This record gives sequence, structure tokens and C-alpha cells, in this order.
Amino acid sequence: MHVGSFDTVNIEKGNAMGEKIVQTAGREQLGEFVPEFAHFNDDVLFGENWNNQDIDVKTRCIVTFVALMAQGITDSSLVYHLQNAKAHGVTKAEFAAIVTHVAFYAGWPKAWATFNLGKQVWTTDEAATSEKDAYAQTIPFPVGDPNGAYAQYFDGQSYLAPVCGQPFPISNVTFEPGCRNHWHVHHATKGGGQLLICVGGHGWYQEWGKEALALVPGTVIEIPEGVKHWHGAAKDSWMSHLAFEIPGEDASNEWLEPVSDQDYAALGQ
Repeated sequence: MHVGSFDTVNIEKGNAMGEKIVQTAGREQLGEFVPEFAHFNDDVLFGENWNNQDIDVKTRCIVTFVALMAQGITDSSLVYHLQNAKAHGVTKAEFAAIVTHVAFYAGWPKAWATFNLGKQVWTTDEAATSEKDAYAQTIPFPVGDPNGAYAQYFDGQSYLAPVCGQPFPISNVTFEPGCRNHWHVHHATKGGGQLLICVGGHGWYQEWGKEALALVPGTVIEIPEGVKHWHGAAKDSWMSHLAFEIPGEDASNEWLEPVSDQDYAALGQ
């Protein structure tokens, strides 16, 4: 049985300790269509600019989401930058104070829209944090940081912890209860695909037109190139899996529609 994997080559890593930020989203999503734009996005904007040390990453995150809010841009790009801000230390209280302040200068409706998006990001209270910490003690790999780079392709909160980069990328992906990614396909002209190994909790993997398979610690799922699928946590359980990126020629990921609430609910616990 071939089964699913986590698709995230685009990892933005960076923190207050100066870890280098690396972005590959441009090449992953637009590289073949507009390669020059992808280069500017990954190598200049998120490469040279975001790695400039004149201001820290947390400050850059704040400046960025304020600029987007001021322009009235409240789509998935703002959600990503809000998640990035949270991942780099911006607290709920700081976010609320910043947006309230900017509202007097940029406009009240823009603040309303930004706060509604922020409610989806700053949802972790102390109890939820304790739950995450408690779950982290049950798995052999770190939970990692919020998976901001791919948030637009997930329903619910996920986390990403890179394990190694060579000879091929391996990451530990953790899903909060109820979180799942959208239907997607791994493409390659030769080789490619992914391998999943569940390392904690309980979740689901499903290929298009087939019954869903349970993911429990020790479950191994091979996802060949060209197979439409999704994977995520059960409604009442966290779930973590290692995602092995299988080397391939002209490899890319195609993100498709979300898993419907009706189909997900039918899976039970």
C-alpha cells in the first residue's frame, strides 16, 4: 500500500538567535511559470533582505504585517506573516497593541480584518501550550515551530521540525487535533514521491477514491509520484510523522482543494 507524506520543501527558518532564513516557496510554486520572479522572492526578498542583520527578525515580522495591513491586504499572505510573527516571538498582547495603534493611522476596518485573521493565529493559551508540551514528551522528535510557509494549505495548526537536509530532506510534522492538509500530488518526471512514518498520536492518510488508513506510531506509508492524497490528525488526537522527501527529477508539489468537513467528520475519532 502506498500512502502519503508531508509536502514542505519551502521552510522559512529564522529566529532571534540569527539562524539563517531559507525560503524556497517561490521556486516550489512559481519556479517553472515565472523563474525570475521566483528567484527574486527566494534569493533577494527572503534571502538577502530578510537575512540583513541591521534589524532583528521579530522587528521585520512586525514591520511586514503592519505594511500589509496598511494596504488592506488581508489574504493568505497576511496570515502567513502573522504566523511568522508569532513564531518569532510576537505575543498576542503585542499583536493587539500594534494593530490597535496602527488602526488610528491606517483605518479601523483594516484593523477589524487583521484582528479576525489574528484570532486564527493567536489561539494558543496557557492550557493549549501545556497540552503541546505534554504531547512533545511522548514523541522522540521535536515538535518544532508553527508551519507558516504552508499554512494556506492546512486546515488547523501544524508544526515543522527539520531533522536533516542530506542526502534528502527529512522533517517531523506535527498536527494539532483536527488539523489536516489539503489534497495534493507529488509530481516528478523520474523518481519523487514521499515516505511517511508515524511517530506519535493518531491520524489519517487517504488516497483519492480509496478508504482512509489510520496513522499510529510505526505506520509506514509510501506515496508514489502522481497520487492525489491528504493526511492529518484525528479529531481528538495530536499526530506526528516523519516526512522523507524522495529525490526525483523535476520534482514539484501541486496543492489542490481542502478535505471537506463532511468527509473528515465521517472518519470518526
